[in-house]
Amino acid sequence: MEWFTAPDQWLSRIVFQRGLAGLYTVAFLSAALQFRALIGARGMLPVPDHLRRVPARRAPSLFRLHYSDRFFAGVAWGGAGLALALAAGAGDAVPLPVSMLLWLVLWGLYLSIVNVGQTWYAFGWESLLLETGFLAVLLGNDDTGPPVLVLFLLRWLLFRVEFGAGLIKIRGDRCWRDLTCLYHHHETQPMPGPLSWFFHHLPRPLHKVECAANHVVQLGVPVLLFTPQPVATFAACLMIATQLWLVLSGNFAWLNWLTIVLALSAVDTTLLTGTGSVPAAAHREAPLWYVVVVCAATALILFLSRRPARNLLSRHQAMNRSYDPLHLVNAYGAFGSVGRIREEIVIEGTDEVTAPHPGTVWREYGFKGKPGDPRRLPRQFAPYHLRLDWLMWFAALSPGYARDWFGPFVERLLAGDRDTLRLLRHNPFAAAPPTYIRCRLYRYRYTTWAELRATGAWWHRTPVREYLPPVRLRDLRDP
Repeated sequence: MEWFTAPDQWLSRIVFQRGLAGLYTVAFLSAALQFRALIGARGMLPVPDHLRRVPARRAPSLFRLHYSDRFFAGVAWGGAGLALALAAGAGDAVPLPVSMLLWLVLWGLYLSIVNVGQTWYAFGWESLLLETGFLAVLLGNDDTGPPVLVLFLLRWLLFRVEFGAGLIKIRGDRCWRDLTCLYHHHETQPMPGPLSWFFHHLPRPLHKVECAANHVVQLGVPVLLFTPQPVATFAACLMIATQLWLVLSGNFAWLNWLTIVLALSAVDTTLLTGTGSVPAAAHREAPLWYVVVVCAATALILFLSRRPARNLLSRHQAMNRSYDPLHLVNAYGAFGSVGRIREEIVIEGTDEVTAPHPGTVWREYGFKGKPGDPRRLPRQFAPYHLRLDWLMWFAALSPGYARDWFGPFVERLLAGDRDTLRLLRHNPFAAAPPTYIRCRLYRYRYTTWAELRATGAWWHRTPVREYLPPVRLRDLRDP
């Protein structure tokens, strides 16, 4: 069945699977290190409560069988270990059926986490990791060449990621059409990186070039993925270059890196290595059972693709939407609108026993990723995902985004909960929890070059209003 495999893509398959396994490792580590405070049995949004509310058909998960924090930790750390083994080449060291089973287990473990993660896992890159991970199950290993059908599905996924993001922009905020969105984006994006301040201060004509180039790469180049080589490789390389630019300019968890890994699957490596370097194993005939499984899965995915495809054509295009509980085929897109101002919630506490008064001394909590101290340069965390920091950005946009979890978060700070405090960079009450906590909304903007030289501050902030009045622990527990 020479039509079934593409031997020349053997190296692309290896690079894709190893890169994906590395990102799986990061995702599982993020879950293992943060889940107790977020969705643990005593977390802000406990998994057991979620399982009681949501029927199994809407959120299938291994945790339907049993949930405990110890079991969740075992799943997360076990997933990280398995992903690390696959990144090291374990999938190529075992027979094809075993390799597929390992990838399927990895996908199932992460699906189980996402389907109980609630608000903390409601990000497009969670569905993207699962959709990509399912295709990796079908891609095979060293026992055979990569299937042409699966390589096509990977390009179809990459097309939807890029083209969907391009359409959501051009249909959305007017600033994308007049090429001015990047006057604001580097300053107002959810989690700036260490170079975002410098990107913001690039000349405005260059911002317009950035914006125009984004439209070309997201709306024009994806079509070239379905053309013959070397044009498809050229298109994939343009996407990789754009994603690396985004990696430098912000923190978007593993979204950019996963898009890069997807694009690498479309690169014809024989353009660099030569056809003579293709190993003999890549030319082996695929077993019949494998052909049947791949063809059946391809038919299923193409059938499920009808809704995301209609979404791309819709004038009311939705972004980052999953159409099935297994996250097999999804819609993607981001930043249909760009904020012009940045507001941040600053959380402060006091250990004074008297009721707050004008002379009360308040001390500020520090977050790892989100802006806080104006003199602190933002750090690089991606591809690691700081879930609390990201949700704090949404909470500043509107209290409605934080209705379910913000009160429990403040309650845990007042109780001095260790798991919650581990999510923060700085706890000003190491000896004992505060007696009161308040939250204020500040407007942040980047300083100018002159202000940076004079003050050493990367941000300038001014108070806007009270976000949460001073509260005590008993106020939250006995309202």
